Order: sequence, then C-alpha cells, then structure tokens
Amino acid sequence: MGSSLLAVSIFTIFLCIYHKAIGSAPSDPTEGFVSLPLNSSNFHIHKPWNLPENQRYRFIDGIHWFWVFSTDKPLSRNSNTNPRSEIRIRGYDYSSGVWQFQGYGYVPNGTSGVCIMQLFGAKNANTTLMMRVYDGKLMYYRREVLVPYIYDEWFRLNVIHDVGAGNVSVFINGVLKLEVNDRGGAFHYFKCGVYAQDNDSYYMESRWKGIKVLKKCDL
Repeated sequence: MGSSLLAVSIFTIFLCIYHKAIGSAPSDPTEGFVSLPLNSSNFHIHKPWNLPENQRYRFIDGIHWFWVFSTDKPLSRNSNTNPRSEIRIRGYDYSSGVWQFQGYGYVPNGTSGVCIMQLFGAKNANTTLMMRVYDGKLMYYRREVLVPYIYDEWFRLNVIHDVGAGNVSVFINGVLKLEVNDRGGAFHYFKCGVYAQDNDSYYMESRWKGIKVLKKCDL
C-alpha cells in the first residue's frame, strides 16, 4: 500500500472511532460514515480544452459555479465527448468498500439535457450512475424521475455506493429516492458540474457547495 493510501486508512480508522463515540442522527444517510479531508488539490477541473478555467468555472464564497454552452469544445482536442465543466474528485478513487458523495446542488431554470453528477466507472460503460436534468426533472439517466421539478432550489444529494453488495442508493434532501444495482467496474470516482447529454440546452449551469467524500466505518 502506498504511503498516501496508508495515511488515509489510518485517518479513516481514527474518524470511525470518533464518530462511533459521538453518534449521529438516525435519519442521516451519512450515519456510520466518516467525512474524508478535501481541499483544492482534490478538485480537478474538466473544461473545454481551448478555454481558460475561469471561463467555465469559478469558486466564490464557498460555491462552485459551472457553466458550459452546447457549442463548446470537448475536454481534449482529440475527444469526441460532449462539452463539460466538472469537478473530478481526485485522491479517493476506489475499488472496494462503501463510499458516499454528498453535496448541495442548484440548477437554474432553463438548463436541460445535462448530467450534473456522475459516479464514474463500470464494466461495460463509462459510468455507474448519472444524475441528469431534463426540463426541470432530476433523473437517473433517462430511466426514472427522482424529483419532478428541481429548478432554482438548493437540494442535498447523497449517493452511496456499496461495491461489495453491488448497489447504489440515492437520497435527495435525506429521502431515499433510488436503489439500483451498480454496473461493475474495477475502479470508481465522483464528479459533479455540468456535462452535456442528449437534447441539451444552449446554456447549461449548476452550482455546488458543501461537497464531501465519505467512507463507511468498517470497525
């Protein structure tokens, strides 16, 4: 095990002991998890390759602002992917255990045809989970509506991935909205922001604050 992973493991064990001692609210989806340290070095910005970062992303007063246009370039010069402005969380890629993303999201009216959060990694696809917005509806890919109208309000998103059990749970404002099987894969990580999908609006924006990565205590 590398020194950085060993340090994270030791820190996680310490936090598990501490959280078990103080307890947490029983309705909180983060109960039994520990929040891992995050700083700017963990936030890698994905943006159109030909633009400076501040043209598609800003961090102001604790809020991450992401915006992109449907006519923007992809992530890299040779990529055939759609335009995006996202945070790729580094330092906490995982292949086992129970992991959680928590963040408070905001999507302004008019943003549509866009992915605002991803759980990256799958066996025969790129992602295990995509949270998308279409005409105000917050959806699991295009398969299921989780919230019928999400525009212009802050909401709390918790995504829990139990790799061993092979399942993913999604909570919106503390309420369980989705339980699905995961899609396999050797490693995973979290992303949030805006990533254009089918039938995308010309302008797409999301805002995020209070971003956390958590790991389940295994003591």
